[in-house]
Amino acid sequence: MRTPEELKDGYRAFRRGTYKHQARLYEELGRGQDPDIMIIACADSRAEPADIFNAAPGQLFVVRNVANLVPPYDQGGGLHGVSAALEFAVTALEVKHILIMGHGGCGGVNASLSAAKDRPVGQFIAPWVSLLDEARDEVLKKGAADNQRALEFAGIGTSIRNLMSFPFVRERVEAGKLELHGAWFAIAHGELHWRDPATGEFSVVEA
Repeated sequence: MRTPEELKDGYRAFRRGTYKHQARLYEELGRGQDPDIMIIACADSRAEPADIFNAAPGQLFVVRNVANLVPPYDQGGGLHGVSAALEFAVTALEVKHILIMGHGGCGGVNASLSAAKDRPVGQFIAPWVSLLDEARDEVLKKGAADNQRALEFAGIGTSIRNLMSFPFVRERVEAGKLELHGAWFAIAHGELHWRDPATGEFSVVEA
């Protein structure tokens, strides 16, 4: 889809197809939501969580941003979009799982690597992806064979650690009421890699 008219055509097809067959589900969802899973994913148009996980409307509470990042807990001023969504998902919806999902060829990760070469990208992108600075510097220090992919993996770990800086997240994790997960999607191959929470290593989920 490239134009507003094509979006409208897509909506009409939705009404004739998906909505027609799931009208009762949408009626139920109109009364409220009760997802068990929150996904923090990249804004990249090629990695759509609902498609990847074959999820129906109402099953996933999804937040998307550049490079699927979670900032650390901060009580200072400013507008905290990710933190607000996180607070709502955990304290109001009481989700049981939070998944950080990265993907291959991430432009935000590439922007972080570019900043390391004194080529920051954008007025807003560069400050945002500075959340990856520590992980990026460690990746570059180790001299990975593929710095892009290594930082995509490492960035997921950074966001999971930042999640634990939120008191309401840590409290529920330590009480066994909330679990944190990481995953990475290889777009070209349609492969999902799942993060081992103990080692931080990723392995392919068998299809």
